[in-house]
Amino acid sequence: METQNVSKLVNSFGASVLSVGQSVGLSVILDKGAIGPGVNAPGSRAAALIGFVGGGLQGTVAIMIDGNAFDGFVTAMSGGLLKADLDDPVALSVLGELTNMVSGQAIMKLGVQGLDITPPQIITGENIKSVPSKSEGVRNFTLPFHVNDGRLFLVLTIHS
Repeated sequence: METQNVSKLVNSFGASVLSVGQSVGLSVILDKGAIGPGVNAPGSRAAALIGFVGGGLQGTVAIMIDGNAFDGFVTAMSGGLLKADLDDPVALSVLGELTNMVSGQAIMKLGVQGLDITPPQIITGENIKSVPSKSEGVRNFTLPFHVNDGRLFLVLTIHS
């Protein structure tokens, strides 16, 4: 995959995190100084992962989130009706929906015909870590965001 296409993919997903967060009323700010290759999502308590394939693109998108950012999104997206409980499957579904919304917006921005996404897989636990692939042709990028008083990490894995 060309560098230009990788850049467009990363920018589309990053812009979508900002747009979706702001549309639900949260202060979401990209931490530009901490953007980098690889996987770096310290303090994550929950993650939702979506795969994408088609139109010459293949990879995964993970939204990894700490407890404070999870609380912010659950409260905002449920109108305050849900408590941000990592043991509550309904509260966790908010993270899956957030990932769907971000991915849907990014795919529309990309404008790539035939690009499909998988349903989200949700993982919870203390200090979740993602182990990046060492395979040739696989690139990882982490875009960190401040969400109110929490952190959200957008982790893209792109297969070329």
